[in-house]
Amino acid sequence: MSSVQTPQMENYRKAHTVEQPCVCPFPGLASDTPEIHVKDGSKIRNLLRYTLSRMEAKARAADEEVRPQPEEGGVEAPQEAPGRPLCRQVVFTASGKGVSKAITCAEVVKRRVKGLHQLTKLLYGTVEEVWEPLEPAAGLDSLTVSRSLPVIWILLSREPLDSNQPGYQAPGHYDALWAQAANREEGGGFSGQRPGHRRKRGGGGGRGKGSGRQSGRSREAAKGQS
Repeated sequence: MSSVQTPQMENYRKAHTVEQPCVCPFPGLASDTPEIHVKDGSKIRNLLRYTLSRMEAKARAADEEVRPQPEEGGVEAPQEAPGRPLCRQVVFTASGKGVSKAITCAEVVKRRVKGLHQLTKLLYGTVEEVWEPLEPAAGLDSLTVSRSLPVIWILLSREPLDSNQPGYQAPGHYDALWAQAANREEGGGFSGQRPGHRRKRGGGGGRGKGSGRQSGRSREAAKGQS
């Protein structure tokens, strides 16, 4: 009876990774709706600058001076033409480690642009990893490993959305956890606390070791002298 030998992974190196594209779960979007792909290395400030320039006239005027490149901000979208109308909707999508940044971006945009409806979809995408043998002459074949990866899609819309759909959030609903993460990313610190402010231990009104409080040995020494 012959046995099949399983190749050891220490004899391989990862050549490249291919993430299979996911179909947008929001049908019927306008053709000018930006679809912003958030990556693990994306800068939140660059993502926000681009997003707000598509939804706010004030932010667009500031964005005309400096526009983030796709590889810098992780924004995969075509260059907008001058005088293009503002968008009514925007979509954030991310997978793996970029999911938390996509949620943070959505929370910040909802605070900047009032009255936005939100619809969130959680899916699973497929990632294929191609492994090549370290020594091709050893007779080992290339390996392709497929694994599932969580993917998030967040739709922000000025127009009302179906409130009966799972993942819907009405305007004015925020997540405090991601709000704190956004404040840290923008360098503002936590609310109610000045940057660089350090809280002192032991308040002034509390009882501590002062002149009015004596230890047991001090009281005994005072009795012996009297």
